[in-house]
Amino acid sequence: MAERLWGAEAGGAVYRSRDPVRNLRLRVRIQRVTAAGPLPAQDSPPPPPLSAPRGPELLALAARALLGAAGGDRPLTADARRPPDEEEEAEVGWQEKLFSQFEVDLYQNESACQTHLDRQYHKEILKLEKAGGRKNYRIFTYTDHDRFTNLEEHCQKVTDSDHEVPSYLAERMANVRRRRQDRKPIEANSLKSKIITWEPSEEFIKNNHVINTPVQTMYIMGDLGPYGKLGQREYERVLCTIKVDGNGVITVKPDFTGTKGAYWIELDRQKRELWKYTIENASIQVQQEEEEREQRVFRDLYSRHKEYLSGLVGSEFETTLPGTLRLFVNGEVVSAQGYEYDNLYVHFFLELPGHWSSPAFQQLSGVTQTCATKTEDWDNVAYFCYPFTLEMFFSQENESEDCLPQWPVLYFEVLSLDFWQRYRVEGYGSLVLPASPGLHILTIPTWRPVELGTVAELRRFFIGGSPELEDMTYVRIPATFKGERLSRFGFHTETTGSVTFRLYCLQQSKAFLETSASRHHMQSVLDRLGGFSQQSSVYNVLEAFQKARCRMQEARESLPQDLINSSFYTVHKTQEP
Repeated sequence: MAERLWGAEAGGAVYRSRDPVRNLRLRVRIQRVTAAGPLPAQDSPPPPPLSAPRGPELLALAARALLGAAGGDRPLTADARRPPDEEEEAEVGWQEKLFSQFEVDLYQNESACQTHLDRQYHKEILKLEKAGGRKNYRIFTYTDHDRFTNLEEHCQKVTDSDHEVPSYLAERMANVRRRRQDRKPIEANSLKSKIITWEPSEEFIKNNHVINTPVQTMYIMGDLGPYGKLGQREYERVLCTIKVDGNGVITVKPDFTGTKGAYWIELDRQKRELWKYTIENASIQVQQEEEEREQRVFRDLYSRHKEYLSGLVGSEFETTLPGTLRLFVNGEVVSAQGYEYDNLYVHFFLELPGHWSSPAFQQLSGVTQTCATKTEDWDNVAYFCYPFTLEMFFSQENESEDCLPQWPVLYFEVLSLDFWQRYRVEGYGSLVLPASPGLHILTIPTWRPVELGTVAELRRFFIGGSPELEDMTYVRIPATFKGERLSRFGFHTETTGSVTFRLYCLQQSKAFLETSASRHHMQSVLDRLGGFSQQSSVYNVLEAFQKARCRMQEARESLPQDLINSSFYTVHKTQEP
């Protein structure tokens, strides 16, 4: 038997509430529209028919087996003999149990109760009978602890195919709630023997890779059976599904009707029946005074939490002086590759230009350990993973100076050490510290000075001597150089390998807080403090201009010559008076 459900908006909705979920109440109203005849016109065509759920059928078979074992078929009760109305309205709270006619017939017999929940339902039904019977006939509920909830979630299908085979992920997600309910509480005095599983098995990985979010589910059902046949599971339909997780997220499917119109259910039986129902939020609205009091409580809570966090941080947070930039670098000499000899180590030091300073305890140089190389992709690589820390300050007393500040430079040399403790210079290089904060991975090529002739190479191989730089800053322009032009004519070098650095740069300055006051002033301060970024931006513009010019020349060369001549003639002709 197929059914169709449609409405103005048959999809679900997600809400978030900070109030306790026990305050949630819903008002459901169901009405039989017609028993036969044409259907009312709809604004939009209904979706394709949905297959009837398989979970209720499985539970019905088990329930009928329990009834048969308890004493065979019994006559219907007074509630079942009473003809139901064409219209019914019920107000349901969160996890409030409203029994159906099927459950009343099932749990009235104590011999059919097997679990503790069944026996509890048996006592509640007896109390209802003494109080005059239940007030609901067609509208009832299934709570989170009912068997229907587990069967419904386990039997959900993704497609409308009758031959669908659930995937592994679908089976694991269907068992998430069941694992949460069956989990035994851990005693407070019990010790966790395995906090970390160092060698997880395949079964352990399969059982723990699914995120288990605690979710409680509730179903509001409708018994759409004909007169005198209430309590038959094939006529039960899900009117609304409500799910609430531990974060206060409430999922209602379908959504509250409101002004969107009612939902419709069409039953294809011998007599074509049409039902409509509405779902409304019947929760008690918070008064304005209570809402204001709640907001004050939240503000007080947030302020206390802020004070608590401030107490954890403390008041000893270091701040820089006005007009001062603090540069903190956590660096690492990662590797060196492409060198001729084995057993490499790196010696480096930092040069601070004018207006830069460092604390007295700061060490501005270092030497890595000696590392043997290994072959990777036809290249010899030595991994150092040597960490170092640099801290420095930039302060410019006169901001009216036109010269741009220079950035600190890291100079380094790569050396090799043999069995006889003889060392050779393998290469020199330099690295300008990045002007922008964040992570920077830089690979710097190196070179070394050479002497012409075979004797120098034999001396380097057997004795270990090699030409060296007296001043390592000669890799760039030395700080002691006062001339206009630095000539290196006649100086012979050879390209060697490269060194990889990983730098984490942090910048701290009060100038970063002045954006709200004056954007122009902020830009000038940042340019003054980080002048190297302005230089690099100029270089980037020039480089982009050169690339664009080369592309224009290549495009011009690819054009036919007659087209170029004709366009040139046209341009000159238009310029004539």
